[in-house]
Amino acid sequence: MPFDHPRAGHGPGDPGAHDLRHHGDAEVADGLLDFAVNVVGDGPPAWLRDRLAATLDGLGRYPRAGHDARAREVAAARHGRTPDEVLPLAGSAEGFALLPALRPRLAAVVHPGFTEPEAALRAAEVDVVRVHTDAADGHALHPAAVPDRADLVVVGNPTNPTGVLHPAGTVRALARPGRVLVVDEAFADAVPGEPESLAGAADVPGLLVLRSLTKTWALAGLRAGYALAEPALLARLARPRPPWPVSTPALEAIIACCEPDALSAADQRARELAAHRVSMTTALEAIEGVAVSHGVAPYLLLHLPDGTGDEVRRLLRAAGISVRRGDTFPGLGPDHVRVAVRPPELARRLVEELELALRTLVVPA
Repeated sequence: MPFDHPRAGHGPGDPGAHDLRHHGDAEVADGLLDFAVNVVGDGPPAWLRDRLAATLDGLGRYPRAGHDARAREVAAARHGRTPDEVLPLAGSAEGFALLPALRPRLAAVVHPGFTEPEAALRAAEVDVVRVHTDAADGHALHPAAVPDRADLVVVGNPTNPTGVLHPAGTVRALARPGRVLVVDEAFADAVPGEPESLAGAADVPGLLVLRSLTKTWALAGLRAGYALAEPALLARLARPRPPWPVSTPALEAIIACCEPDALSAADQRARELAAHRVSMTTALEAIEGVAVSHGVAPYLLLHLPDGTGDEVRRLLRAAGISVRRGDTFPGLGPDHVRVAVRPPELARRLVEELELALRTLVVPA
């Protein structure tokens, strides 16, 4: 599990640089079948739309302290925490943008992983070291590979884009006095039962868990999530925020999506996604030359035959399908693509077009 020099890939002229601010939404366009963005469905269910719509009459008022307090209470109850251990966010991405406020001297970011934390840290001129997992051992996490001097560590669980779910004990082993351990659990609620989650682990020193509500509930355009940590750490994180950082509809979304009925519905969605992932994995692995990284998340990382990645993405797009390029993730290359898990009738279209594209590009020896 190697790591890069703190400044590796730092500047646009560096041959190791990656476009850390590239995300799946850049691959999407009207009329394309979307496998690039890991959002479940086209929009929130009717009951959630109604809850959000009911807040519109109050948009003439600033978000109220009582509404914020209620969001903290309900999210805290969900995870067995206290309300002062919850910080509502305008999406978990806001939490990453706030990380420089913690003033780390050296941040270690586990890759391949979501790139926004590193982008935010580098933009604030924080030294960053990349700790790479290895496909050869299933992208397992090895805590000993993280430099001892790193006083902030970022890891996804499950990790995006590999879909690997690290054991909670292994993630806990990254914690130590004087270090902030940031665990990105944006997709934790897409895994049945949320195994290995540390969202309720108030006993881990320096732990900061970031949660998103936008994936399972198709709220990407609303921006809703929250952070979980000890109150003093949340206060440091929130120091640079402007007044009223989370909108009234987003606060209502936090409340609605953390209530018991919603949690039950989310778990049912997660079980449906798990079944779709199994069937989709089987179909994709049947295509000659395609390797699928086995994980638990609502997306799959594919490794295509050498030298075909760019053309495959072009041919798929011409066929009306968008997929997420993989080469903007440190540790991956142009022959990696990430595809969202979709129902069988949509997955079948991807499989057919991918097989056709590879048949066009790969000439038998």
